[in-house]
Amino acid sequence: MILHGPPSSGKTSLAHIISQMTEAYFVKLNSVSLSIKELRDVISKAHDASKMYGKKTIVFLDEIHAMKSNVQMTLLPAVEDGTITLIGATTESVMHEIIGPLLSRCRVYTFKRLTKQQMTEVILEALHNPVRGLGSSVNMNDDALNYLIDISDGDVRAALGALENVYHSIEHETTITMLMIQEVYENRINTVSTNDQYNLMSAFIKSMRGSNTDAALYWLSRMLYAGIDPMYIARRIVVHSVEDVGMANPHALTMAINAKEAVHFIGDHEGMLPLAQAVVYICESPKSNSVYKAIGQAMNYVKEHPIQEVPDSIKQGSNRYKNPIDYPDVQLNYFEESDKTRFYHPQDSGTEAKIYKRYKNKENN
Repeated sequence: MILHGPPSSGKTSLAHIISQMTEAYFVKLNSVSLSIKELRDVISKAHDASKMYGKKTIVFLDEIHAMKSNVQMTLLPAVEDGTITLIGATTESVMHEIIGPLLSRCRVYTFKRLTKQQMTEVILEALHNPVRGLGSSVNMNDDALNYLIDISDGDVRAALGALENVYHSIEHETTITMLMIQEVYENRINTVSTNDQYNLMSAFIKSMRGSNTDAALYWLSRMLYAGIDPMYIARRIVVHSVEDVGMANPHALTMAINAKEAVHFIGDHEGMLPLAQAVVYICESPKSNSVYKAIGQAMNYVKEHPIQEVPDSIKQGSNRYKNPIDYPDVQLNYFEESDKTRFYHPQDSGTEAKIYKRYKNKENN
């Protein structure tokens, strides 16, 4: 099985519970530095334990996404024939970081961030448990508790670390206040896994496409705060300016390119300003995906139909060619199927509305 979810959501804890409830050997390996040789040694011992003593071996691989693909491949035969029972844990995208053959042999369980109620229960247990906690030697007021839960964003490990730091920093105080938490915990937890990054970008793009300016600015800020490369964000804005705004407002592409160049020129921190301006401009622009559809249809046509010869009248150096700017009534054959094939269908939106009306007039005539 693969346990997938955000940090401190209980993946490793569940693996330890399984190890305590089974009679199998339990081996925990470090995925970051694991070599093929080390893994083969574990598999060999697991094979001997099964053959000689009839005992199964559970191999727990924390942060399994860090394993190189060739090391992951080494697992396949042992997982396939049951030599080992694999439990992998990861915070990253399962689809992008785990090789397909291994993923197909595993069941994936997705963990969610701890809720506010769950965080409250754990923190209060840490405050009052006499064996594993602080044993009620200090209290925490509601403001401090709510602030700690809010800023740790479901990461109970970080919350407990902050609580422990506060406890060791106070001398004669018996009540932990919000100010005490703020002194040891200045920045909000905002880690972003590979899967999170794809989801954040998806939300960002869809918010711009839906012309929801405030939502787009929120997702932009989330990505910038988490440290996602502003140039990566800028490139996506450029793509969106053509894909979803397109001919309805051709200036959107210019705005997006300028924002990308500005980020490169002034740096990441102040670069958020041109990015935000481009986002607002694109959100408030009329939308058209006619260009996106047109090039997609043209590419499919090229892929699915025989190659078209270039008509003689428009070949290089043809003496039959007449410039339509100088001869507006000239009839030229640009493409053999041009009479019955259309890729571009303008939409009645923004600047493109003029083109849309012209096409409509041609159809009516």
